[in-house]
Amino acid sequence: MRIVAQYLLFAAITATGCGQQSLTPADFAAQRQRMVEQQLKPRGIKEERVLAAMAKVPREEFVPADERGDAYEDGPLPIGFDQTISQPYIVAFMTEQLRLKPSDRLLEIGTGSGYQAAVLAELVADVYTIEIVEPLAKTAGATLQRLGYKNVHLRVGDGYQGWPEEAPFDAIIVTCAPDKVPEPLVDQLKDGGRMVIPVGERFAQQLYLLEKKNGQLKESATLPVRFVPMVRETQKK
Repeated sequence: MRIVAQYLLFAAITATGCGQQSLTPADFAAQRQRMVEQQLKPRGIKEERVLAAMAKVPREEFVPADERGDAYEDGPLPIGFDQTISQPYIVAFMTEQLRLKPSDRLLEIGTGSGYQAAVLAELVADVYTIEIVEPLAKTAGATLQRLGYKNVHLRVGDGYQGWPEEAPFDAIIVTCAPDKVPEPLVDQLKDGGRMVIPVGERFAQQLYLLEKKNGQLKESATLPVRFVPMVRETQKK
């Protein structure tokens, strides 16, 4: 009986120790590098600046504390309010499609946790990002500020309308899915600019790349995807 009791006590201590085990910054850095080598490069992400940004931005800082151990897994993670942080590959793919330059000004619709904005902030001069869920916006803003991303400008609002006061933008990225491309975003894209946006119903979406040339849009489908639907101001109530 004593042996059984000692075994159970040991098992309880071991389980407690495992549950409390925390990863160090070096552990997370190693996981980031593995993510780049095993998830991104084999799937065709080639742009060195994008790979460097993905290897630098601490994804674990943008997920809930109880999800940190899975921060570099090959999939999306919940961040609350029925929203998610996208799969690392999708973040890298969308970013690479934009062909960003260091001087670019970019608009992001759907800040979420702020992770995509941080990756973009490594690559462009300014990121203007809009989030309709106020608690998410506050958390993302605090995280971005704590990590020193001074070139990210965040506002709470309806992303469908874009940010006309700061338009036009060299690039636009949308991380939630409307049923059609919002006309205000097309209007706010510079001539020569590029937009990546998922479009469609919840379980039948395509990721589109739109290129604006001489006022006309060239549209091409790139990937089947599954993003959370775009929420409009009128739907919040």
